Amino acid sequence: MTTLGIDLGTGSVKAAVVAADGRMLGEASRPYDVFGPEPGWAESDPREWLAAVNEVVARVIADTDRPIDAVGFSGQMHGVVVTDADLVPLLPAILWADARASAEVVDLADSFTVEALASLGSPAVPGFAATTLKWLQRNRPEVMGRARYALQPKDWLRSALGGDIATDPSDASGTLLYDVVSGGWSAEAIAWTGVDRYLLAEVRGSSDPAGTVAFDCGLTAPAVVGGADTACAMGGIGLRVGSGFIAVGTGSQTVSVLDSPSVDPSLVTHTFATLGAIGAGWYRIGAVQNAGLSLTKALAWLGADIAEAVEALRAGVRASDPIFVPYLAGERTPFMDASLRGAWSELSLATDRPAMLRSILEGVAQAVALGVQAVEATGARLPATVPIVGGGTHDAAFRQLLASATGHVLGVTDAPNAAVVGAALLAQGRTSAEQPAEVSSIVEPEPDVQELLAARRERMVNLVRT
Repeated sequence: MTTLGIDLGTGSVKAAVVAADGRMLGEASRPYDVFGPEPGWAESDPREWLAAVNEVVARVIADTDRPIDAVGFSGQMHGVVVTDADLVPLLPAILWADARASAEVVDLADSFTVEALASLGSPAVPGFAATTLKWLQRNRPEVMGRARYALQPKDWLRSALGGDIATDPSDASGTLLYDVVSGGWSAEAIAWTGVDRYLLAEVRGSSDPAGTVAFDCGLTAPAVVGGADTACAMGGIGLRVGSGFIAVGTGSQTVSVLDSPSVDPSLVTHTFATLGAIGAGWYRIGAVQNAGLSLTKALAWLGADIAEAVEALRAGVRASDPIFVPYLAGERTPFMDASLRGAWSELSLATDRPAMLRSILEGVAQAVALGVQAVEATGARLPATVPIVGGGTHDAAFRQLLASATGHVLGVTDAPNAAVVGAALLAQGRTSAEQPAEVSSIVEPEPDVQELLAARRERMVNLVRT
């Protein structure tokens, strides 16, 4: 069986043809724009998603001589596409990075108990469907009066291609409208938004049939519902209960696969559903917004590139280095504060350019470490050797810094296409790769460096909290 996976990311889409043994036979990708017409807003044009998908599917199909038996979908979480009855978007898609719903976040936190919020899987934050829909009800009532559907990005895409209108537990659990414990839309959360229940899609299993999709290149094939991108990446890597990983890219995610739908009453992490049927599984995630995002910006301030920063890091973090607070765009785990901003502290006459560059990389590693600590503080487990994935884990010096900051033995895992492979596996009726992704090398923490970083991390946290 040969299937097509489509991964609708925040800034680009990827399509891949995957064989029955999980081998990727071809891939193609194309970027598209994320724009912010107002400060703190993050939007995309769904029509641009559709055009990009048709382009990459045509390219990957042209390079593959096998017939496609089915299509699976993976997509960015939390955002929402509001459409009319013909699935025509009534306004741009509002994405997970959108922060306009700050007043609605306060309202949600005041309206629900800690226990009730925890059962929805997440603290009250902007950029999730619930807070976005509440904002739209308050600020765009004329649009909501015409709305027929409020869909997650990958669900709109599949439906716009001719498939069924549906969603799956992994995406529904990232809306703040779904009870992750009982498994189903929350009547209380929906009532709080003020929207009609019928705007939300039916929840089906991730690999359940979802009609037939058709592309401009002439390909027509059965579709399955698909899943959220992190859940699909877990499937592509082959994670099981008790497993987990650390991903570092634009942001960072620490994931632990749970054996039950235990929630986090501290409200500093998220609990989401895995791929599969309702109640099939759950995972805890510490979501850090500021990794590559803050690294890229801070390097630009200094007119430096990543190669220069890594060269400075090879000399090792020093006690005299400044402290870089990397929270340039607010932060989720563990602070859950969209108003946080970055800073440099402990600058002195002895501070030189290499020290500034080292501190940027250290600040990113410390943010990742705080995400790991938050996940483990909830009782969620990480494996003895934690796989690391993502573009931010390619350099050996940074991997060593990450191991010492987190205090974990790390396993280098090359899985850049995990989400799109996971989507293709869903189209084969599978929620996970048969074997976990291979670890190519091991990185162990350095005790002396670990102690130094722990002390510096405490100072960084104190700067954030004061």
